[in-house]
Amino acid sequence: MADKNYQIDIGGKQLSFRVSDWAEQASGSVLCRIGDTLVMVNAVMASPRPNLGFFPLTVEYEEKFYAAGRILGSRYMRREGRPADEAIITARLIDRAIRPLFPPHLSNEIQVVATCLSWDGENDPDILGLLGASLALGISHAPWLGPLGAVRVGRKDGKFILNPTYEERRTADMDFLFSVVQEGDELLVNMVEAEAEEAEEKAFEEALGFASSALSDMINLQQTIIQDHGKQKVVLPDPLHDDQTEREVRELLGSRLAEALFQGNKQARMDEVNTLKREMAATIEGRYPSAGKSDYAKDFFETELNRLMRERILKEGKRVDDRDLNEVRELAAEVSLLPRTHGSALFKRGQTKTLSILTLGTPGDQKLLEGMEYIGKKRFMHHYNFPPYSTGEAKPMRGPGRREIGHGMLVEKALLPVIPEVADFPYTIRIVTESVSSNGSTSMASACSSSLALMDAGVPIKRPVAGISIGLVTNEQGKEHRLLTDIQGPEDHHGDMDFKVAGTTEGITAVQMDVKMKGIPSSVFAQALKAAREARLKILQDAIAPVLEKPRPELSLWAPRIYTLWINKEKIGGLIGPGGKMIRRIIEECEVEIDVEDSGQVFVTATKEEAAQKALEWIRNITKEVAMGELFTGRVVKTTTFGAFVELFPGQEGMVHISELAPRRVEKVEDVVHVGDMIPVKVIKIDDQGKIGLSLKQAKQ
Repeated sequence: MADKNYQIDIGGKQLSFRVSDWAEQASGSVLCRIGDTLVMVNAVMASPRPNLGFFPLTVEYEEKFYAAGRILGSRYMRREGRPADEAIITARLIDRAIRPLFPPHLSNEIQVVATCLSWDGENDPDILGLLGASLALGISHAPWLGPLGAVRVGRKDGKFILNPTYEERRTADMDFLFSVVQEGDELLVNMVEAEAEEAEEKAFEEALGFASSALSDMINLQQTIIQDHGKQKVVLPDPLHDDQTEREVRELLGSRLAEALFQGNKQARMDEVNTLKREMAATIEGRYPSAGKSDYAKDFFETELNRLMRERILKEGKRVDDRDLNEVRELAAEVSLLPRTHGSALFKRGQTKTLSILTLGTPGDQKLLEGMEYIGKKRFMHHYNFPPYSTGEAKPMRGPGRREIGHGMLVEKALLPVIPEVADFPYTIRIVTESVSSNGSTSMASACSSSLALMDAGVPIKRPVAGISIGLVTNEQGKEHRLLTDIQGPEDHHGDMDFKVAGTTEGITAVQMDVKMKGIPSSVFAQALKAAREARLKILQDAIAPVLEKPRPELSLWAPRIYTLWINKEKIGGLIGPGGKMIRRIIEECEVEIDVEDSGQVFVTATKEEAAQKALEWIRNITKEVAMGELFTGRVVKTTTFGAFVELFPGQEGMVHISELAPRRVEKVEDVVHVGDMIPVKVIKIDDQGKIGLSLKQAKQ
């Protein structure tokens, strides 16, 4: 069938799909377009890789500088390097949406690559990447339970906007990206990524309803395209069942697995469960040394773990550590733990513990961003580390991976709405969170410890932020479910959902949700938001408020002090001086740091107030607006045959012409003044270039 464009109107914009033959060897290839933003998505299903222990799916999102008409990158490379954090976040959200829609026993390697080929500066390509992945997999021969619909909803002045532009998002108070799948007449939510200015829970529910019609239309259009272009799907063989081995495993385990699983201490639970698994596998291997049944027995062991945990939750309403379903683990927090840092805090929720350290820097410490979508500066950063010791493991440490980048960015989004504006607090702010002990949702614990670190440092945030993760367990038919507040290790691993919500007492600042099932109904989505709010308020009241109710009134003794002043923009050149000579002189002599904005705003940063005041006075003198007729006492810094140059104040000079040295004729300048003399002068001329003419004789009249 010849290539054909399929179009649909979404929020007044044309969304188009084209099944492409450009990458004809890919399993599925499509082009997606809104405005002049164009994304190519290619999906490939390779050979099976059995016994990996995980599903080999990889998702890549590529930002290309050419898409924005730019030549960027290292000066000596001029090409794209490692993906920007924003590109990694986009790849992760695509992965989180498509992953649960693959059959659980699929072992074929799947790769999805989304490449932004053209970017118009108005429409974000991330939605196109997600929709393109859905359609590319849908028309491929890979078994997949899509298609899915995806949309971004913004809210401005109380009104929702479908797929808002960058400018609309900049002024909106909510940015809500989510994907859904259709089951009968119902839409099930299967992925959420959102940030908001303390939005109420109801707003997210209303946004789902607002976008439902457009989402259904997207799914219906994709189904039409799949009918026209789809390949025959690979039929997977049914998973093998070894009833005899399953019976033997159950007999070997007896009640010991339940006893090992249902206990509060994570390390003891893991040790006992792993020991039991090894003993069981060794026994099966001893009984059937050549049959290779131990691998099957290990897989079935995990199935039994899953069954036991779910049955107890669904039937008894109890969890592995015997908590109630809506119960938050024991909470505690501390601040000012590290003597020389500007702010620090440790937050504890059960065995999950995060240590956040805050550093205040100058405006010049801002991160410089240079990417396809954005070139500029970033003054607030949150970085998250997940060392192996936090889970009791020993393995190589090779810098932040996608998980660390994703968690760091999520917490950054959660905190950004409460960070003061640069006009009120001109510091660059960096928070580093070390996950020192992990047993469920360290990202939301990071939001709590980072909020405390901000207040400990004296950063005037609006309100503290807290976060919590809500889990979900359903039965095999999906008709019965239980929500779990504050999920921990096995509930995350064997459960059906990880629903992270961060916010203040006033509302939500960030949401991230992914599922391991097809999706959840909007009613469950609403219930999870309500459960998250109750837990969030408890954390704010019981753990954060007793430690620090509001930011400290003063900055840390070790934090730099920033002083701000405004100068005439035309005086910036004089402040900087030829080749930066003048500003370097001030920095070196006063031992300060100086940042000058194009607007004329000047920031002076110093650890000692007297040094800052000296620099500020110097800058005021250099940039002072000299007026006609003004009188000064200045120092002669240079003499020439035609006159003397007089320093009125540091960085500001004028010239006394030889004819203005005295009320008589002067043959030689040195007959009246010498270098180093302090003399009275009067301003008698200021030319168009700002050069100042002075008079000694008129100053004495």
